[in-house]
Amino acid sequence: MKKNGVYLDNCKTSKLAPEVLDEMIPYLKGKFWYPGAFTSIGTEIAEAIDDSQKTIADVLNAKPKEIIFTSGGTDANNIAIKGLMRANKNVGKHFITSTISHPAVLAIFQALEKEGYEGTYISANRDGYLNLEELKNAIRKDTVLVAFTHINHILGTIQKIEKIKNILAKANHKIYLFLDSCEAFAKIPIDVKMFGIDILSISAHKFNGPKGIGALFLKKGTKIVPIQHGITRLHHLKPGSVNVPAIIGMQKAVQLAFENFEEQISKLRKLQNLLHNTISERILDVKLNGPPLGERSPTHLNFSFSFVEGEAIMLMLDFEKIYVETGSACYSQGLKPNYILMQTGRTHEESHSSIRFTLDRFVTKEGILRTVNVLEKVIKELRRRSPFGEN
Repeated sequence: MKKNGVYLDNCKTSKLAPEVLDEMIPYLKGKFWYPGAFTSIGTEIAEAIDDSQKTIADVLNAKPKEIIFTSGGTDANNIAIKGLMRANKNVGKHFITSTISHPAVLAIFQALEKEGYEGTYISANRDGYLNLEELKNAIRKDTVLVAFTHINHILGTIQKIEKIKNILAKANHKIYLFLDSCEAFAKIPIDVKMFGIDILSISAHKFNGPKGIGALFLKKGTKIVPIQHGITRLHHLKPGSVNVPAIIGMQKAVQLAFENFEEQISKLRKLQNLLHNTISERILDVKLNGPPLGERSPTHLNFSFSFVEGEAIMLMLDFEKIYVETGSACYSQGLKPNYILMQTGRTHEESHSSIRFTLDRFVTKEGILRTVNVLEKVIKELRRRSPFGEN
C-alpha cells in the first residue's frame, strides 16, 4: 500500500500480518517437505499441521480432526454444500438459503438447481436480519440443508444463529446447518456446539492471514461425499498438494486474532464508533445502512451519501490514498446496484451512493480522522457539482 495510505476495505481482503509472514518463511525455504510418516522430516510437518488444526478447533470448540484445510472460503463452501447435498439426495433435494447470502454461496446453489435440486430463498429486513418466520414455513420433508452467511459482508449484520438452530431442532427430521463464516471468524466468538453448526467455512485472508488457504469445520458424522478427486494427502474431501506454508501462516493469524480477543474487539468498536460519529456529525444527509452500532460486526460500516455517486466518492478517496468499497451501480459487475442493499429495501439512489468501510487491526485513530477529513471535502465538492445537491 502507498505510504500514508488508509486501507478500509478489509472485508474484501486484509493485510498479511508481519508475524504471519515470519512464521511462513521457514516453510517456504528450508522446511519445504510434505507431511508423512516414517521419516523425521515428514513427521515434523505432519505434527505442525496437526498443531494448526488444533489451534483452529480450539477457538471453535471443535475437535482437531473436524478441521479440513482448503484453498480458501469459496473452495470450502463448494466442498460443504455440493458434498452434503449430493450425499443426501436420496433423503431430499431441497435447500434453504437467503436472498442476501454471499455471492460465493448463491453461485453454488444456482449450479445445484441446474442439477435438479430445489431451493427456497428467504428474505431479510432492512437491517439485514433473516426472516425466521419464512424459514419456519420453508422447511419441507425433503429439506436437507439450511445455509446462511454468518455476518453479511455488505451490512455487517450478525445473524441470530441460536434462533435458527432452535427452529431446525423442531423439524421432524435432520436438517444440516451450514454457515459461511468467512466474514465472521475472528470478528465474533463462534461455538459450533452451542450454535448447533454442522459445517462452517473460514478464509485466512479475511483476518490478516495468507491468501489461498481456508478451512472447513465438518462435524463428525456429517454425511458428505467428495466433489474433488485425486491423491489424498491430508483428507479425502480435499485431495492434492498440501499448502504447508499457508497452513502454518493461517495458524499464526488465528493465534494473533484470538490473543487478547476481547481487547482487540473493544479497540475495533472504538474505532468504528469514532468513524460513525464523526461522519454523522460532520456530513449532512447521510444514512447508516444495516443494524445499530452495538449489534453489527465490529469491523463494518456502510453509509449512503445523498446526492452523490458512490463510485465518485471511492475514486476521489483513492486519489488521496484512502481505500474503500462502493455499492454504486457503475462500479458493480453488470452495472447493477448492489443486490443486498436492494433486497433490504434501499432505493437505487441509496445503493448508488453507498460506501462500505471495513476495519482491521492495522487501522488507527489517526487514519480514521484523516479519512473523515478527506471524505467531508470530497462530499462537499461532489454535491457542489451535483444538480441535486446544495450549491
